[in-house]
Amino acid sequence: MNMKQLISAAVLFLSFLLLTPQLQAKEFYTFIVTDLEGLEQVQREFGPFRDLLEHKTGLKIKFYPVTSRTAAVEAIRAKKADFILTGPAEYVVMRTLTDCSPVIGFSRPDYYSAVIVRSDSGYNTITDLKGKKVAMSGIGSTSGHLGPSQVIKDNGLDPLKDIQVIHTDKEIAWESLKKGDVDAWGYNAGKILRIRDKDTSVRPGDFKTIARGPDLPNDVLVAAPYVDKGVVAKVVKAMSENSDALIAQILKGDDNQKYKGMRFLATIKDKDYNYVRDMYRTIGQDKFASFVGN
Repeated sequence: MNMKQLISAAVLFLSFLLLTPQLQAKEFYTFIVTDLEGLEQVQREFGPFRDLLEHKTGLKIKFYPVTSRTAAVEAIRAKKADFILTGPAEYVVMRTLTDCSPVIGFSRPDYYSAVIVRSDSGYNTITDLKGKKVAMSGIGSTSGHLGPSQVIKDNGLDPLKDIQVIHTDKEIAWESLKKGDVDAWGYNAGKILRIRDKDTSVRPGDFKTIARGPDLPNDVLVAAPYVDKGVVAKVVKAMSENSDALIAQILKGDDNQKYKGMRFLATIKDKDYNYVRDMYRTIGQDKFASFVGN
């Protein structure tokens, strides 16, 4: 190889080195919110947050709307989803099916399950509810079904055998408890208080809590297994250093008021969700490989 050929080869090699990172760099990263359907709703609730996160990370982020939790899993498998914001019950299944990793937690103040009864019911402990009707949310709800089921299990009864679970929505559950059509209601404690306080036909003292669980694991932003660790670190850094501003953008969404008073948790680990795995076992789902309910 003469000098001219050697120089040409060197220039070609250097050009390849310079172009390779550009070829490898992703044009944009996709973002899924599992409990919102349709691009318009996702944009309305998380658009301001996405815009600021783009500015702070230098990454281009596009929403990828899905119609179900299963669709989110399929998007990861097809390498169409990079970051997913989901609930604790959904995360456990997604982890099993896709090996996604927790990136940062979205804490929810007063996020725990409780079991309440009428104050004059004569029920004082969970064991008093053996054979009784207990209202809960739809199958699979973290704070309205899995959480109350675990509270009942932890306090001495088997929710699959010892009580009659009535799955219904919160409005019907509340009215049923007031009328005595159900004996107890297991639900998100914070939401119970808000419903009670809005109802002028009752007094707070008309009801009492007979058991509550620990604060539930947080909603979590996860990364698909193929997302570059450097990109993940950039997102964590931006969210940690600009938490107040980013949270303010989240709270612009009407459906995001559940996050009022929240903070980002950058130290979140998979083991933090073992309590959710206990919940699944309690309802007879010990493989964590499929979503329960709708």
